Amino acid sequence: MSFKHVSFFFFFMLLRSISFAQSPVQKLERAYQELTSDPQAKYAITSLCVLDAETGKTLFGRNEHIGLATASTLKTITSATAFGLLGKDFRYQTILAYSGTITAGVLQGDLIIVGGGDPSLASWRYEGSKEKQVLNEWVTAVKNAGISRIEGRIIGDDSAWGSSTTPEGWIWQDIGNYYGAAPSALTWRENQFDIHLKASPSQQNPVTIQEIVPSMPYVKIVNELRAGAEGSGDNAYAFLPPLSNIAYLRGSWALGIRKAGIAVALPDPAYEAAYRLQDTLKRLGIPTSAEVTTARQLLADHKPLPQPSVKLSTHNSPALSELVYWFNKKSINLYGEHLIRTLAWKAGKAATTRNGVSVELSYWAAKGFDTAAMNIIDGSGLSPGTRVTTGAMAQVLFLAQKESWFADYYKSLPENNGMQLKSGTINDVSAYAGYYTDPRGKKYIIVININNYSGSGISKKLFRVLDALK
Repeated sequence: MSFKHVSFFFFFMLLRSISFAQSPVQKLERAYQELTSDPQAKYAITSLCVLDAETGKTLFGRNEHIGLATASTLKTITSATAFGLLGKDFRYQTILAYSGTITAGVLQGDLIIVGGGDPSLASWRYEGSKEKQVLNEWVTAVKNAGISRIEGRIIGDDSAWGSSTTPEGWIWQDIGNYYGAAPSALTWRENQFDIHLKASPSQQNPVTIQEIVPSMPYVKIVNELRAGAEGSGDNAYAFLPPLSNIAYLRGSWALGIRKAGIAVALPDPAYEAAYRLQDTLKRLGIPTSAEVTTARQLLADHKPLPQPSVKLSTHNSPALSELVYWFNKKSINLYGEHLIRTLAWKAGKAATTRNGVSVELSYWAAKGFDTAAMNIIDGSGLSPGTRVTTGAMAQVLFLAQKESWFADYYKSLPENNGMQLKSGTINDVSAYAGYYTDPRGKKYIIVININNYSGSGISKKLFRVLDALK
């Protein structure tokens, strides 16, 4: 082979290697153009930001500086901020105490559950925090104190976070359902209960309530559900505002649906915690002379909240790393609202959503962020009013890699499309954010988001774009 031919051969191989190195970006360009040309995206805003995970360099960016509704991809920012400011070993505490005195086994005073913001109290997800376990702890503490009767009340003290509940910007259709459960300083069983349903062709009773789990004798259920056609699924919504005792069930429930029913938001979790403790003590022969109440109810009635004089027990939550694991894996909106309020609380501010967001934005501003790219109004992304650019979210994901808590953060992200991606879905919004390592070991940070698309099944088309990196 002549020198000329050898030179041409190496030049050809060089061009081929350059072409190969650029091919993922070229594939992204084609795939992104296909997505934006799709009829479902005709009136949508679509954004994609892909970074080199090693250097932070933008490999592909389209509309990455436009603020979009994030849906649950916002949880990547909330959890990173919580890790950064609270630490992965942070734990919440719930205290059981009493006021007054004990004489001959009779508590002349009140038994008080002092909430400390724990979103996992009585949750079924953690062995040490299950409802039965927590109630057993409290019953044991009451018995060890020698209390056999309570001449007073059991009070759910939810005062630590004030009277504000539902974050600003949440919509009416969401807040009565489990995914729209409002945060409370004294949360119980993830602030939800279940209503089992059955649809029938009958005109008189199209959808009947089979069971309420657990029984909720203090909540009235008004059933206005219609029976939906077979295959139409679950289109049932509960309309139950915080602190109300009347729930309206509206929408439709399909004939032949296999789901047991719907999960509904607890209207007053502090009351529920006190109610369950009173009920448990009564069954064990330790009666209470008065009805249960809460700090908020006492405040509304202009009555004083008794101050605890003796602490009986302290319940510690799982570590923050465990809470964040479930927060992102199962996209638990309630946890996000607890975390954002905790940021404010631990910073010495009133535990409101707005104050928590202020602390969060200050944290990222100190790292050089232009916080105008992060118009955040809640902790979970359930609010359609939250707006964050894909570029800003990608930078959060990039900086998270450098932190000591990153392994726990990464582990919390679900697998979607063979990638570690947190998903986000609200009305006409679909988004994904996270990490991907291709078969050659190249690492990427990915944030893709589409707002105001039409139809259904858009996630498959977003995945086709991301497949360009494989």
